[in-house]
Amino acid sequence: MSVHDLADYPWDAVAPYAERARRHPGGIVDLSVGSPVDPTPAVVADAIARATDAHAYPQTVGTPALREAIVRWYARRRGVPGLTPAHVLPTVGSKELVALLPLLLGLGAGDTVVHPRAAYPSYEVGARLVGATPLASDEPAEWPETTRLVWLNTPGNPDGRVLDVPALQAAVARARELGAVIASDECYAELGWDGPWADAAVPSALDPRVTDGDVTGILSVYSLSKQSNLAGYRAAFLAGDPRVVASLLTARKHLGLMVPGPVQAAMIAALEDDAHVEQQRLTYRRRRDTLKPAVEATGFRIDRSEGGLYLWATAGEDAWRSLDRLADLGILAGPGHFYGAHYPQHVRFSLTATDERIAEAARRLSASGDS
Repeated sequence: MSVHDLADYPWDAVAPYAERARRHPGGIVDLSVGSPVDPTPAVVADAIARATDAHAYPQTVGTPALREAIVRWYARRRGVPGLTPAHVLPTVGSKELVALLPLLLGLGAGDTVVHPRAAYPSYEVGARLVGATPLASDEPAEWPETTRLVWLNTPGNPDGRVLDVPALQAAVARARELGAVIASDECYAELGWDGPWADAAVPSALDPRVTDGDVTGILSVYSLSKQSNLAGYRAAFLAGDPRVVASLLTARKHLGLMVPGPVQAAMIAALEDDAHVEQQRLTYRRRRDTLKPAVEATGFRIDRSEGGLYLWATAGEDAWRSLDRLADLGILAGPGHFYGAHYPQHVRFSLTATDERIAEAARRLSASGDS
């Protein structure tokens, strides 16, 4: 299979609903895509400005300063001590890693790549790109003997599902039985909202309570796009089994997958400053507190959504029908059809809109629910 055999980019199907929403007298409120709208923190912008003399090729492995910053961040923010620079590797954003990991691991026909039932499409795309078989499953007992890669996503996109320590332990144990690499996409980990995650950190697959100190076969993937509003920087990294990391590093060197030098400097600044992360978390909390009751008042039931940047909601009808009704209000959401075959009646509302637009969406939804 080649990239030319992939299906059309799914967001093109939303264009007619977006056009209708734009005709609303108050303008469109676009809650369909999770692209940050808030400013890049000054501490990060200043760091990249100081690093603009980037005349030499950057190192694929990352600078020693960046790798040390990642190690310190895992210990401080994720409760994962004991890592070394050999355990970590920067990546050009996290989406390229998600899509390319089956290729970088040498997977192909006859191999199975497991991903969540409600899932961002890139997990499946990566499997199909190398001729492997994608399997949407949240139950470790269902994973077949042919499984070579397991993707977790916690908190999940689109459903905001958070995996607790027992769930992570079960997934890791099953992956090890199968001899599979297990990769946990944790880019929303700073954004826990409900239940225990209102007060406790979202656990990583590298958490010692999960690994008992043995990270063999386990990778954690993280992006600074959400916590630091760096989506345009393409700044991410992975950590875990040093043997797997070394293998990925060799493959990435051959492919020229290098994070630009100025971006590496910006990543260090973002990783070492916790204040802007907390400020952004409070911003998303405020937006969520505004939008969630209005969505529920309009007849939607919100499922999961205990973490992350989205409200995963259903009105008990086909998602395209929900998008149609929302477009009449000038609101655009993401249809559940884009996130696998299992949730055709769900839509995804993103919290990545300005305070003004979130408030306007809440006003329109509340008014609709009252009518």
